[in-house]
Amino acid sequence: MKQAEIWMADLNPVKGSEQAGFRPVVIISGNLLNAYLPVAIICPITTKIKNYKGNLILKPNPENGLESTSEVLVFHVRSVSKDRLVKKIGEITAVELQRLKTGLDEMLRY
Repeated sequence: MKQAEIWMADLNPVKGSEQAGFRPVVIISGNLLNAYLPVAIICPITTKIKNYKGNLILKPNPENGLESTSEVLVFHVRSVSKDRLVKKIGEITAVELQRLKTGLDEMLRY
């Protein structure tokens, strides 16, 4: 499991307004953390596009493995057990990862 990879994940059970279900997520934790800890820091991905500021919009392509235009929900960042990560389906580009990190930085700053 590496930073920028997209995995299908089982996010159930959840509480309140957390993103639920079996859905794609992008791993944002660094590769050192990913190599040694039993958790990964992820952002869930949804096909319900809201265009929230700071979120990354992904068009489906062979590299990311997505089937529909999707939005990475930066404000739903969470740490999950690697047991929740079921199958790698693709990855985002270095440019997309940088945009995601910028959105996360902006969210934490304000």
